[in-house]
Amino acid sequence: MPRRTKIIATLGPATDPVEVIDEMLAAGLDVARLNLSHDTHERHRQRAALIRERALAAGQEIAILLDLQGPKIRIGRFKDGPIELAKGDRFIIDVNCPLDAGERERVGTTYPGLADDVRHGDTLLLDDGAIELWVDAVEEGRILCQVITGGPLSNNKGINKKGGGLSAPALTDKDREDIRFAAEIQADYLAVSFVRNGDDVRLARELFYAAGGHGGIVAKIERAEALANIDDIIQAADAIMVARGDLGVEIGDAELPAAQKRLISRARELNSVAITATQMMQSMIEHPIPTRAEVFDVANAVLDGTDAVMLSAESSIGKNPVKVIEALDRICLEAEKSVTRSGHRLNSVFGRVDEAIAMAAMYTANHLGVKAIAALTETGSTVKWMSRISSGIPIYGLTRSVATQRKIRLFRGVYPVFFDVVSTDIHEVNSKVIDELLRRGTVQDGDLVIITKGDRSGVEGQTNIMKIMRVGEHRILNED
Repeated sequence: MPRRTKIIATLGPATDPVEVIDEMLAAGLDVARLNLSHDTHERHRQRAALIRERALAAGQEIAILLDLQGPKIRIGRFKDGPIELAKGDRFIIDVNCPLDAGERERVGTTYPGLADDVRHGDTLLLDDGAIELWVDAVEEGRILCQVITGGPLSNNKGINKKGGGLSAPALTDKDREDIRFAAEIQADYLAVSFVRNGDDVRLARELFYAAGGHGGIVAKIERAEALANIDDIIQAADAIMVARGDLGVEIGDAELPAAQKRLISRARELNSVAITATQMMQSMIEHPIPTRAEVFDVANAVLDGTDAVMLSAESSIGKNPVKVIEALDRICLEAEKSVTRSGHRLNSVFGRVDEAIAMAAMYTANHLGVKAIAALTETGSTVKWMSRISSGIPIYGLTRSVATQRKIRLFRGVYPVFFDVVSTDIHEVNSKVIDELLRRGTVQDGDLVIITKGDRSGVEGQTNIMKIMRVGEHRILNED
């Protein structure tokens, strides 16, 4: 049985050699992430071209996810090098301080509006929560703080407000330029950082499409206020990413596991896709095997129903970019053995015929011992609906569209297959579909297969047929 949970890996210096890319693809990479917080457009363009070229050479299509930097709020730089803060110290974040003029007692910030967003009694967290500051007062752009948790502090560390509430817009000027770049290289997915609500997602989509893009939008959930608007965000986006770094800092690490479970569950309930990210296999940046805690973390995300698990520094700068994908593959496969069938949407009313066919196919497959589902699809909508149902039955998305093949690489339990319908004879089409499954070793004579398709092939949203066939008998029907 092929692995159902998809693997996303960030490309970087560690993955630049061609042989590493080839080994990552062979190990099971599904989606390549380009992180626009680092490197130039030209470098990312080269990486995108290389991995698509090597994927094609390996007989597959790879999806590319371009991740926007977003309004990462940071302190400035210290003119005399890193400082050490101790509990009880006084420290000032001053929006009027030049970014390169930080001192032992104060430092500037990249976000001029920070002083307007905080007040007496707030807590600011620096360096992913390693430094905790209590806000005593705000005076003319100077945020006067007392150190609650101290430690070393160096240049350009991030700033979060505990509980959220920073008003920085989701899209910066850099992001808008990067969106145009994403459209230029035809990214399959665009990830929007620090989303607050559905309007942030809708604006990103509008800019992306206006620039000539065609891919899906991934909303990164890393602000506390996003949790209050989660349904609006999920419905506006094509997928959500549980970005556990900044989210954990804002809501507290103890609340993060339950939040992750709720986000994955809600995404599936609303027929959307969920990605689990940040420090999945952090120790493998240096070491060849994961810790037991990391194994449990990945397995729990799989059991929760995540569509994909994502690697960041583990693959982009780590010593073991191939081994970490191989480890994820092993863990996901083992965890998937425990996933049970679901009763998702059994009491729902469906709004579209193709949606109803997708749900009927999954219900039938789960109750009839079907070995595989083959869906002829133009945009991938049918297989996305199908993949929201836990079943363990492989779903093959058959399409002639390269963009759709790449898009559905992200969907749990869905496998893209190039398939061009050149015949109008339904028996011949059915026969060729089953022959393709036989060629892949997915089925054998006597197995039941479900095929979904439309009367009008090549037309979006026209899936209106579900056909149950027994492998072997398809040859007889085709001869008739």
